[in-house]
Amino acid sequence: MTHTDDATIRPFRIDIPQADLDDLQARLDRVRWPDEIQDDTERGVHLPFVQGLAERWRTGYDWRAWEARLNAHPQFTTEIDGQTVHFLHIRSAQPDAFPLIVTHGWPGSIVEFLDIIGPLTDPRSHGLDPAIAFDLVIPSIPGYGFSGPTTEAGWNNVRIARAWAELMRRLGYERYGAVGNDAGSMISPEVGRIDPDHVAGVHVTQIFSFPSGDPSEMADLTEEEQSQLQTLQWFYQNKMSFNTLMAQQPQTLAFAVTDSPVGLLAWNAQLFDEEMDPDFILTNVMLYWLTGTAASAARLYHENAQMAHPTEPTTVPMALASFAGDFSGIRRFAQRDHSNIVRWSSFDHGGHFSGHKAPDLLTGDIREFFLGLR
Repeated sequence: MTHTDDATIRPFRIDIPQADLDDLQARLDRVRWPDEIQDDTERGVHLPFVQGLAERWRTGYDWRAWEARLNAHPQFTTEIDGQTVHFLHIRSAQPDAFPLIVTHGWPGSIVEFLDIIGPLTDPRSHGLDPAIAFDLVIPSIPGYGFSGPTTEAGWNNVRIARAWAELMRRLGYERYGAVGNDAGSMISPEVGRIDPDHVAGVHVTQIFSFPSGDPSEMADLTEEEQSQLQTLQWFYQNKMSFNTLMAQQPQTLAFAVTDSPVGLLAWNAQLFDEEMDPDFILTNVMLYWLTGTAASAARLYHENAQMAHPTEPTTVPMALASFAGDFSGIRRFAQRDHSNIVRWSSFDHGGHFSGHKAPDLLTGDIREFFLGLR
C-alpha cells in the first residue's frame, strides 16, 4: 500500500483523561480471580505474584507521577508509512553528541530506557566523560503505546526498520547508531541492513541465532555457550507459549487483554522478574492498557512469523551485551550469522530489562562501543 505521509513532526504530551483512570480503578475493584493449585508455579504466572501487583495497582500506584516523569522528556509524533509514530527525542547539551535510535520490545515500552537517558545525554551530571554524549531518539514501536494501534497488516521488523531510517532522516541525522532490546534487538540490525550508509553501528542485548541441527556445531561449546543453550532450552520448554499464541492467533488473545486489566497484567507479567520494582512493571502495562494497544502489540509476532526474513548479512559493526538471567545469544551461532560482530560483553547481572536493572552496565557498554564509531 502506498501512503502519502504528513511528514510534520508535532510536539506531544501525555494527558490521560481522568475518566480512563476511573474506569481502570472500577475494573480493578471487581476483579474475578482464578483458582490455583497450591504453590503451583509450573503452569503459568503464579497467582500471588499477580495478586500483589494488582493490589499495588489498585491502592498504591500513582500513574500521574509516571506520566509526569515521561512528560519531563520532549516527545513528538509524526506519520511514517501511514502510521503514527510516537517518540522521545532528547538532545544533549554537549557539542558533537552522537545520535542513537533506541528500540524496546514486548512486554516492554519506552519506559525500559528512562534510567539510561540521563547518563547518555548528560554525562557530566553523572560523573562521566562529557566528551562522550548522545542524542537519543526512543520511539514506541508501531502498534505499541502512543504509536498504536496499527491499522493495517505488514508492520514487521523490516517495515519498522525502514520507518526508523526515515525518522532519523527527518530529524536531520546523517550518521547514527541503533540500539535495541528484545524486539529492538531484531529491529536494530535491520536498520543497519536497510540504511548502511548512515548507521555507524548496532548495539543489542540479544542475537537470536540458533543451532542449525548440524551435530558438528555442538562440539566444543564453551561453558558460557553451554549455559546460554541451557537457558534457551528451558525457555522453549517452559515459556515459549506466548510467542506461539501471538504468532498464530493474536486476535483471539486480544479480547482478554483488551477487556481485563488483570488479564493484561498477568499476560505481560510472565516475562517480568518477580523481584523487579512493581511500579516499573505496572507502568509498562499501563502504556498498553491506556492506549488500547495490547492487541496490536501482539500482532508484531504474527507479522514476523509471516515475513520473508532477509538473508544478506548486516554489514555495519555490531555489539552484543549479554546480561545474566537473560538469553542473549550463543556466540558461535551469532558469529556464523553475523560476521560483523566486533564486541561481545558479558555481565553477571541485569536480566532481560538491563536498561532498568543495570543501567550503569548498559550505558557503559554503549558508550565504549560507539566511542570508536562516532
